[in-house]
Amino acid sequence: MHHSGLLTLLSLLSVIDGAYCGKILVFPVDGSHWINMEILIVELHSRGHELTVIRGSNCWRIKEESPYYTSLTFDIGKFDDEFFNGFIVNLLQIRREKRYFWDQDMLGLDILKIISNYHQEVCNMTAMIFDNETLMNFFQDAKYDLMLTDPSFGGGVLLAHRLGLPLVFNVRWTVHGEGHFDIAPSPLSYIPVPGAELTDKMTFLQRVKNVLIYTVTVHQQSKYFGEPYRAFCHKYFGPEVDYFSLFQDADIWLMRNDFTFEFPRPTMPNVVYMGGFQCKPSKPLPKHLDDFVQSSGEHGVIIMSLGTVFGNLLSDVAEEIAAAFAQLPQKVIWRYTGTRPANLGNNTLLVDWMPQNDLLGHPKTKVFVAHGGTNGVQEAIYHGVPIVGLPLAFDQPDNLSRMRKKGTAVIVDFAELDRTVFLEALKEVLYNPFYSENMKTLSRLHRDQPMKPLDHAIFWIEYVMRNGGAPHLRTQSFRMSWFTYHSVDVILTLLGAVLVILWLTFSLIKCLCCMLIQKKIKRE
Repeated sequence: MHHSGLLTLLSLLSVIDGAYCGKILVFPVDGSHWINMEILIVELHSRGHELTVIRGSNCWRIKEESPYYTSLTFDIGKFDDEFFNGFIVNLLQIRREKRYFWDQDMLGLDILKIISNYHQEVCNMTAMIFDNETLMNFFQDAKYDLMLTDPSFGGGVLLAHRLGLPLVFNVRWTVHGEGHFDIAPSPLSYIPVPGAELTDKMTFLQRVKNVLIYTVTVHQQSKYFGEPYRAFCHKYFGPEVDYFSLFQDADIWLMRNDFTFEFPRPTMPNVVYMGGFQCKPSKPLPKHLDDFVQSSGEHGVIIMSLGTVFGNLLSDVAEEIAAAFAQLPQKVIWRYTGTRPANLGNNTLLVDWMPQNDLLGHPKTKVFVAHGGTNGVQEAIYHGVPIVGLPLAFDQPDNLSRMRKKGTAVIVDFAELDRTVFLEALKEVLYNPFYSENMKTLSRLHRDQPMKPLDHAIFWIEYVMRNGGAPHLRTQSFRMSWFTYHSVDVILTLLGAVLVILWLTFSLIKCLCCMLIQKKIKRE
């Protein structure tokens, strides 16, 4: 026993001695993106790393005080609750009227300009940091090991470049859209563009649609979202620095999805998939919720949550949803922060907050009514709960279209939603085992991994810290011009050589023919 205990102690000491505890600078994005980032932060803190979080003064999820990190707070303009509420109402109106963000109408352009203004405020906050000599000296003296950031906004990328830090992304989206399109080959013949709601098997007309939407979105993102970063880089780094090459030069891309969700596609060595890393086994429910769930009997429970942003809906939509729920024998738990619908049924419980993961993992949960955010979709996959989708904005329509393709979801168009349409969708998913069986298959595939996604992500963060970056995994293709990247110069050169050879061959044959004709004439 003594000998065994001594060996155990020596083993523990060797692990502690070999562990590397570093210093990480974190530049996150607020809202639902912070939910993902905080999970990484908590896990990194538990492993002994020291974390500093840069936050805006108006953050509503990123707390200034935390046991897991120290924070630095900076002003980021007047984006208060009133602004966000108005922004959300505009988004819902766009969807209800069946318009989209690439539509060239005034409301759609207003949305693009609002997002562009937010990018500008991020650049302004980053400029404030750059211009503060005391703060920049503090960052340099702190000797951080890496920058961990969400590239949906570019402040972390810009600061990492100035400080010369290795860069790790917690990513699904960048300033220019879905991350794969920025780092990996993305043939439009079978890679659907976000917003197109297509699959990897497209008809000719769908491929035309895919190319057109790609062209429009690239133009819009470059015009409205890229301009603040171009101006910033020109001022602080010089005209020779292309802002987007700074994004593409990140060491590791921790991608918040995987191929149980994503269609098969080309990828790169420095893209690490951690889809569902936030998912975990369910815990017991609070007593009031558990009592409500248990009272559902054999019919089970439906849960509905439209995420942190869309807690409130247009009043007419809320009334139609409530009327549909009231016609079902199932109990319903609905996260809703708006005015209580007049026709809310006795079977429906409204809550300001719900333990979504724990409810999805409960055996009585039959259906998840969701807006299609990445977090919710991945939790549904993890727990094997089929979806009735109500996509509202951003990546949600595409996320749910993938679930529909995999036979795990029915989608209700927000523009056409009424109690009849919504009730039919609920009954289809509730009573047709096709959806539940397919989702359980996805859940099994997702869980069948050699390493938990969170552990996988942490390994690669620590890998970059131990090795001072991962340049051997980064492609340099983005530094090439499109002319060189697509080998147009090589093709033209080879084509020219073939033409020259053909011309020489033709000239030689012509010359020989002429000589033969002349000899024949002389003989005659």
